[in-house]
Order: sequence, then C-alpha cells, then structure tokens
Amino acid sequence: MQFHQMSSFALAEGIRQRRFTSIDVLDHFLDRIERYNPALNAIVVLRAEDARRQAKAADAAVERGDELGPLHGVPMTIKETFEIKGWPTTAGYDKLRDYISPRTAPAVERLQAAGAIILGKTNVPELAGDLQTFNSIYGTTTNPWNTDVTPGGSSGGAAAALAAGLVPLELGSDIGGSIRTPSSFCGIYGLKTTYGIIPTRGHIPGPPGNRGKRDIGVAGPMGRHLDDIERALELLVGPDEAEAPAWQIRLPEASIRSLNGLKVAAWLDDAFCPVDDSVKHGLDIAISLLREDGATIDEEARPEDLTLEQNHRLYYDLLAATMGAGLNDKTWQKLADAAQDSQADDYRARFARGATQSHTAWMRQDEERAQLQYRWHRFFEGFDLLVCPVVNTPPFPHDQEASAMERTLTINGQAQVYMDVTVWAGIAAISGLPALSLPVGISDDGLPLAVQLIGPAYSDKNLIQVARLMSLHLHPDGLPFPPL
Repeated sequence: MQFHQMSSFALAEGIRQRRFTSIDVLDHFLDRIERYNPALNAIVVLRAEDARRQAKAADAAVERGDELGPLHGVPMTIKETFEIKGWPTTAGYDKLRDYISPRTAPAVERLQAAGAIILGKTNVPELAGDLQTFNSIYGTTTNPWNTDVTPGGSSGGAAAALAAGLVPLELGSDIGGSIRTPSSFCGIYGLKTTYGIIPTRGHIPGPPGNRGKRDIGVAGPMGRHLDDIERALELLVGPDEAEAPAWQIRLPEASIRSLNGLKVAAWLDDAFCPVDDSVKHGLDIAISLLREDGATIDEEARPEDLTLEQNHRLYYDLLAATMGAGLNDKTWQKLADAAQDSQADDYRARFARGATQSHTAWMRQDEERAQLQYRWHRFFEGFDLLVCPVVNTPPFPHDQEASAMERTLTINGQAQVYMDVTVWAGIAAISGLPALSLPVGISDDGLPLAVQLIGPAYSDKNLIQVARLMSLHLHPDGLPFPPL
C-alpha cells in the first residue's frame, strides 16, 4: 500500500481499524527516507528506534481497544526550531550545536497528545533567518523537484520532506514567509495561521527557555492534504497553559460553500516588488479558475491608502525589532552604532535602525500596525479573500556565497534585491492575517507554481475551504509527486 499518498488522519483511521499497523506505516516512511533523504538532506535528526517503540505501543493499544487520539500511530517530523525534550534543537546555529532541549514546545505536545509519533526533525537555515535552507551544522537541503534549486526557507526541510513523501505531516513556523515560501517552492499546502492562535513558546528563536510571546511569528501545519491542514489546525489551536483557565479559542467554521459568487480581490503584481513571469503564470491559472467558477475578481481593490511599499517598510521595521531582541549585547551595540552612523536606506541600514529602535519608536509603529489591521478588517467586509503572490520569484539556485543582504535575484532578466523575497509574505505577516500557500500547477521548467490566499483574521478555515474547492479542479487526483 502506498502510505505516502494517504493523509495523516486516513492513516490513523486505518491503524485503528486494523487495516494495517503503525509499524507498517513507519517502515514504509523509513524506507523512503533511506532511499530519498540522502539527496535532499531534508530530515537531519532521525530517531528511528524511538519511533519504532512508539509504533509498537500504538499497535498494542489497538489490540487492547484503546485509542491514542486522532493521529494514533502516525509518524511525522517537526521543524528543527521547535524544542522536544531530550532532542537537539540548534536552529542551525553553531553556538547551539550541543544544546539538548529540557522541554517540549506546547504545539509539539499537542500533536503527541493526539497520538502522533515524532520520528525526526527537518532542516532550517541558521536561526531560521533565510529563504534558503542551509547551515554549518546540518548542511544544505535541496528541492525534490530539482536538487540544483532551493526548497525555500526557513521551513525548507519540512517542505522538501513532505513533497518527497518522506512524511505525511509537518509543523512549521512563519515570520517572513517561512511556511508559505517553501510550501510554494515544493508544491505542498502550508498555512500561516492567524497570529496568536497557536502557542509559539519553545520555538528557537527566541532564546531557549523564553516565555515571552514573539511578535509576528506563528506556528502552522504543512502537508500534502487539505484535510490534514484543517484537522491538524484544530489540534494545535488553543491558548498556552497559563491562559487556558480563563479563555479558549474557537475558530469559526468555514462559511464558504462554493466559488460561485465569491468576492475576490487580486493583487497580482506591483512596481515596488515586480513578480517573475512564471509566478504570474501561476496567478493567471488561479484567477482564471475562480472566474470560470463564478467568482467576482477585482484587480484594483486595496485597503484604503495602502501601498505595498508602505506595508513592507512597517513590516520590515517591526521584523527587525523582533529579530534584534534576540541578539547578544555586543552585536546589538554594533548595530546601534551603525544605525547612528548611517543615513542609507538599504536593507542593512534599515535592519540596524529597526533592531535597535527605542521602545517609544516601536510603540508608534505598533499603533500604525493597529490602524492597518483595522483597515484590513474594513476591507474584508467587502471581499472574501485576497489572492496575491507568495513570493516574487520561482525556486532559484542555491546561493550561499554572500550574506542575504548582498545577494540579488534575477526577476524577468533584471537584478532585484534578494531581501525582497519577504515583501509579499509581509502583507499577511504584519497584520496577523491567515494566509495559505496553494499549489496551482507545474511550470515549463518542471517546478511548482503557487498562489497565496489571504483572509481576514480568524478566517483560517475559510481559506482552507477555498483551497479545497479550487484543488478539486487543480488536483483532482491529489498533489503530484516530484520525479525522484
């Protein structure tokens, strides 16, 4: 049986009904990992024997008539930025090379409590800080569709493992497109959840043991099946333990039943961050499908007085502030000195200023964000969702020769600043909106095409439902696998 073609929850149901065993499923995925992971380097920590013991326990529970949860006996991996007690959690950072976690992140605990078996961890860039996936500890992860190009980042190992059918489900994180970009580059589904609905405690960065809520960043499910995305979301959503006695989170159920009559805003390109023609082709596929199914498309609609450049400047300043909070004193001071000395407006200078800004400056920008969030709230009173690029570029060749600040990408034959890869992801990130990367096809170069669906806050399930309705046309037989 081709277990890698099945959803996680279908696998769990088959295990519970004794159509096959957890050991059968685990062995199938371990065999695929042995065959395909060496070329991909997607899974960088593997605990096969621990997973085997848990699979045997899951099968014994079935024999006793016990149920471990909706993911009973299903193996999966976790992004290497999430802590698991007794496991290494380095976030690809050499100074954490020997760090062993004394705790498990709440989001991981929720998957384990549902019966999932964590068999390994997937690769990330250093401190999850790049849209490629490579680091000095675990090396480079490649894209299953073409190993000469990147799978994206920072959840690049997760996306590559899912695309290749090495695992059926993953937990990723996203602060600058880190779920959505690798999902788009590898041809899988990835959900950046509404900010604050899943605890991110136990994620590195911030620092190990940090209990503060990290601004902008979220956790979210990644998978090959939208049922997995939705049902994993339901398992993951909820307040952290200290808040649980006082309040709960219940996401609204999907209210959309048809693409016919859907009101769609489309932001397909922008002079501030031009989009590659291959990316536009994917957007054209999605927009044509929506029109043919009766959706109304408005390509001019934007929130009042909002430009992509304004959005990105606010996003990048607050992103820099979040990243700056985790720097050591020596590095922070160097950035503070650079911010004082430089009048430049490039990414390096803006990062220095954003990372070392005063609390007063941050509060003023936070108010600007609150005003923007309200404008999005009013905007979505007239639209069901926004369709836009996930990222301005298709998967690109590995580029590790220079720092991210010094790299460029070629977009339609023109050099574009590498750090612009965060521009389109920042639309949803800065306002805390849910966003889903939806595969829409394969390019002439044999690489995945995808679009981004963005909705109002807490409309995560509606986005999944729209993606499901579109995927009935786009992928009636399920997502394709790369030619491994």
